[in-house]
Order: sequence, then C-alpha cells, then structure tokens
Amino acid sequence: MRIDYAATAPDGYKTLLAMYGYLKTTDLAPVLLHIVYLRVSQINGCPYCVDLHWKDAVREGEEPRKLNGVSNWKYMPFFTPAEKAALALAEEMTLLPGQEVSAAAFEEARLHFNDKDLTDLSLAIAHMNMLNRVAITFHKLPAK
Repeated sequence: MRIDYAATAPDGYKTLLAMYGYLKTTDLAPVLLHIVYLRVSQINGCPYCVDLHWKDAVREGEEPRKLNGVSNWKYMPFFTPAEKAALALAEEMTLLPGQEVSAAAFEEARLHFNDKDLTDLSLAIAHMNMLNRVAITFHKLPAK
C-alpha cells in the first residue's frame, strides 16, 4: 500500500466510514447494499472492496453463485426486479454516461423504491464510489 490512509488521517477515515452506520439504519436490505457495493467496486476495479463486499454478502446469507453473477446481472435469472433496478442505477451513477443518470434508469428504480429508499440507495452508491477511489489511489489490497 502506498500510504496507510486509515492510520495517517484516522479522523477523516472514521468520518468516511460513518456513512456505513447511517446506511445500516435505512430500510434497504443489507444484502442489496452489498450487491450494489460489489457491482460498483467491480466497475471501478477496486480489489479490496470487491473482496470485502463479496465476503460481507455471503455473511448476510447471499448465495455465492448469485454473487458470481453480479458482473453479468442483466442476463442472470438470480436477481429480482428491484435488485436489477438498483444495479442499473449503480452502473449509471458510477459511469455517468452522458454526464447524467438516464431517465429510464431513474424511473425504473423509482418503480421499486420509495423516495427515501431511492435517496438512501443513491447515497450508498456515491459512498462506495468515494471509498473505491481512495482505496485505489493508495493501492489497498485484500489480505491473503
């Protein structure tokens, strides 16, 4: 690792992680959050977060086979319509094609999530993107 950012700026790191505490209080299912975190981390190429959220999802009871399909979720039969809407939103928020989230992805998500849950889901996606960028910058890797 280039710099141990958690040790170098512990207050900043604790503040960054505090969003997890908030997200755990929302009505979003923990497994849904881990699936979204996993997909965002895959897109960003964050090895630490891919490993972490795969393990966390398994601990929450998610099937490894389903998690292995997250990278190809559009064509897998394992995902509910709500999970697919969340994953589509996660991809668009992470990649920002055309510098915005499409109306189609947003409206599909809105069919499955109320305004509060959709806001919380968007915060979770943005939070994971931020965590990925810090971990990637400092070359944080999973433990062997």
